[in-house]
Amino acid sequence: MEPTQKRTTETFKISGNWSAQSKQLKEKYPQLTDSDLKFEPGKEEELLTRLQSRLHKNRQEVIAVIGHTQLERV
Repeated sequence: MEPTQKRTTETFKISGNWSAQSKQLKEKYPQLTDSDLKFEPGKEEELLTRLQSRLHKNRQEVIAVIGHTQLERV
């Protein structure tokens, strides 16, 4: 029997200063609002879902965008 479903959901965690990262995201994506970027520990999936909807990107693309801001700490 072959597995019919490939596991695509990896655990996603925010690291670093979310306040600074969210400011960078708002600068890069002006359509994002404070509500879109609201983060509560343990609710990473809700944040990803909001950003996917707003940015019209899939989960992996949104994770990459956030990861990029984590690397760009200014």
